[in-house]
Amino acid sequence: MKLLGTIVAMLFLFVSSAHDSLAHFGMVIPSEVTVMENERANIELNLKFWHPFENRGMDLAKPAAFDVYFDGESQSLLSSLKEGKEQGKTVWSTPYKITRPGLYAFVMQPQPYWEPEEDCFIVHYTKAYVDAFGDVEGWSEPLGLKAEIVPLSRPSALYAGNVFQGQVLFNGKPVSGAEVEIEWYPGVEMTGQAPNATMVTQTVRADNQGIFTYAAPNSGWWGFAALLEGDYKLKQGDEDKDVEVGAVLWVYFHKMQDAKVLK
Repeated sequence: MKLLGTIVAMLFLFVSSAHDSLAHFGMVIPSEVTVMENERANIELNLKFWHPFENRGMDLAKPAAFDVYFDGESQSLLSSLKEGKEQGKTVWSTPYKITRPGLYAFVMQPQPYWEPEEDCFIVHYTKAYVDAFGDVEGWSEPLGLKAEIVPLSRPSALYAGNVFQGQVLFNGKPVSGAEVEIEWYPGVEMTGQAPNATMVTQTVRADNQGIFTYAAPNSGWWGFAALLEGDYKLKQGDEDKDVEVGAVLWVYFHKMQDAKVLK
């Protein structure tokens, strides 16, 4: 019995450790990915710091910056953010009215998050796109963020099963061999189901130009996170600590609809 108790305790520690080590993603989730009618032009933007697949939250301090990029210019939305709670964790949201045709990029830069298990700070530059009224030029252009994933597939027009490609940039330059973590977000009050823990976060590696490829097996929001070693340090107490800089992109994959009878 003593041996059995020891084995159970070891299994508990293993499962707990695996559970705690799941990837965390900055999240910017718009209520619409494409706006084609004026009635849907009032969108909601939801910001989290989350384990997406399991839908398990962490507190998100008020971001250092939250901006919308449109037509070559950026505008701060930071003052419009409203604090809320989900699963008892701090989240943020704001309404936004789409007024003109074009591509809108929403970008969150969080406060540095101290992760004691990894002995480093985490800063995820998190981005999502909304295109409005069919004008989608510029979706493959960088925004000039410190770290970003530039879509090479139109991010607002993807079906589940389509191949998505993106390019990882750090300080404007491609990151050769960047490792990109990928998770599905099943939606509010939903959790994904995986055959084992290794299938929760999938990983692909970029080529020497920082370009990666992934085919999403299910519809919904998918997060892509390239985790990079920062080129600066931050103080934790009296010590200088490394900073993990994340380039995070959220992309929506639509469910393919059935054909209907031609009338």
